Amino acid sequence: MIDLRSDTVTQPTPGMRQAIADAEVGDDVLGDDPTVNALEKRVADLLGKEAAVYMPSGTMTNQVAIRAHTEPGDEILLDENAHCYFYEAGAPGGLSGVMCRLLPGVRGVFTAEDLKRALRPKNYHFAPTKLLCVENTHNRGGGTIWPIETIAEVAQVTREAKLKIHLDGARLWNAAVATGIPECEYAAYFDSVSVCFSKGLGAPVGSALAGTEAFIDRARRFRKMIGGGMRQAGIIAAGALFALERHRTRLTQDHANAKTLAVGIESLPGIKLNSDFVETNIVIFQITTMSAAALAGKLLKAGVHVLATGPDTIRAVTHLDVSGEQIAEAVEIFRKLLTT
Repeated sequence: MIDLRSDTVTQPTPGMRQAIADAEVGDDVLGDDPTVNALEKRVADLLGKEAAVYMPSGTMTNQVAIRAHTEPGDEILLDENAHCYFYEAGAPGGLSGVMCRLLPGVRGVFTAEDLKRALRPKNYHFAPTKLLCVENTHNRGGGTIWPIETIAEVAQVTREAKLKIHLDGARLWNAAVATGIPECEYAAYFDSVSVCFSKGLGAPVGSALAGTEAFIDRARRFRKMIGGGMRQAGIIAAGALFALERHRTRLTQDHANAKTLAVGIESLPGIKLNSDFVETNIVIFQITTMSAAALAGKLLKAGVHVLATGPDTIRAVTHLDVSGEQIAEAVEIFRKLLTT
């Protein structure tokens, strides 16, 4: 099976499994797991932040960040298709008691002018706006990379408006590899940054949240509050650390495979896709000749597993467990199904 549902389906490599088996561990809640501590320091250094905290998932890092930046009754601003809003089970309202105000974007990217139009004067009738969230790369946008110039402009507006700004950088590694811009240059514009190890990097578990020491100290309280405190977490942190050190540069292979897939299927009957928009490892396209579920079912029977994300929309994601040869095979399967 050529599994293109997500880059979360990857299996630990033999080297990663060995690192996990050999991991030094301690009680992370008490702060004495050496492998977790090493991972957190490495992440903070890579992102140019004072501190970081390891958590089980990207949803948790995002939601702890929102809770740590806000109080119940506040408002946060984010793109209308942001993962924090769309795929995190209503957590902003459920866990932080905040309102989400959605900004229109183009493949997940909004502008400084979009942000300015959303800002309101201080008034007791309005929920106080406290936080802006940016997602880079943008999942539902199709792996879109935020131009760093746009980030700078948006960040300037947040400073002028005295807002905090959080980066959902679950796939920030992909943006950095694709552009050559170091992660710390992106992160410099943000008060907090979430990064994930279990997507393109291929670790089995985990994400990290980075920021100032004071912010991370507050975040640790909310991590504990929602059940994210772990004990001998070095077992899983070792896999994340292994992936962080060895799998970042190879993301270019995933990007090349995604582009090959997009170019290979964009001219097929019923496919609506512009391969120019495929910037990293996510390919999102529309199907006009049948439902997305129907095509996904046909592909599954033929040996390609994709994800129907809407009535006529399909997502395919390349990752370290899919080779270039398998992508070529997948393109041929698409061709046979849609032209015969």
